[in-house]
Amino acid sequence: MQQRFQALSRSSQADILLIITTLLAGAGWIFSKEALQGLEPIFFISIRFTLAGLVLVLLGQGVLRRLTGLEFKQACLVGSIFSVAMILWILGLHYAHHVGIGAFLTSLGVVLVPFVGLLFGDRPDKSLWLSLPVVIGGLACLSLDSQFAFGWGEVFFLLAALLFAFFFVLNSRYSAKIATLPLTAIQLLITGAVAFVVSLLLEEQQWSQPASIWGWLLASAFIATSLRFYVQTKAQGMAPSSHTAIIMTLEPVWTALFAAFWLNEQMTLLQFSGCMLIFMAMLINRWRVIMQLLKRN
Repeated sequence: MQQRFQALSRSSQADILLIITTLLAGAGWIFSKEALQGLEPIFFISIRFTLAGLVLVLLGQGVLRRLTGLEFKQACLVGSIFSVAMILWILGLHYAHHVGIGAFLTSLGVVLVPFVGLLFGDRPDKSLWLSLPVVIGGLACLSLDSQFAFGWGEVFFLLAALLFAFFFVLNSRYSAKIATLPLTAIQLLITGAVAFVVSLLLEEQQWSQPASIWGWLLASAFIATSLRFYVQTKAQGMAPSSHTAIIMTLEPVWTALFAAFWLNEQMTLLQFSGCMLIFMAMLINRWRVIMQLLKRN
């Protein structure tokens, strides 16, 4: 199996690793949802990201020592934004009734990236304005469905999507200057630290949980976070960012499929249409990259 994988082209290897990354990310939603059956949401995030960050620190401790003071500050800034986004995301997962729809709402962060880029002087492509009515149509389908209501969970998902957009913009700027592994390790540790402080202020920590809850927590930390970011980092070093941008849009699709299989979630026709419109908006938003890939092939 390993010999067959190594026989593939570098680009094909990267694509396979990126698909594995989206599978791990989608599975992470299920792992987290199960862990929340016994753990407070923010407390769960604090432990998950602290453990995952420590693993990456062990893997990249040599590179971490070479970080300059400015690079460390920049990594902490991005990590702080990421930490708030993750806290909002886990609150969304805690309160939401439909994981699959929540995944598509959170993925709107990809569509919001060009809007956030405007604040940093970036000029958006025409695809941004083309994707906007499609997004509105998708949200309209969800809001018009009589069996679906926007509650606190959905509000938290949308707020998380906005902050993820800020994170994507800043992270893309700093990742060009800072090695990926230490940058990711610092982001994860900052997220764990911020979440722990917030949890101490707002939640009551309970350690006497069934073994299965701790099992889901460990799966979230080591499989859906440490392993996921390690595979993603390796893939990003083997392929242009355009590959990552396109394939990573598969995450909400896998999440919805996992939720249907594991959590027995179902979507009405209107809910399914809304999610597909949001997915189409993500592809339209990346249309220029898709066309470049097609011309290259």
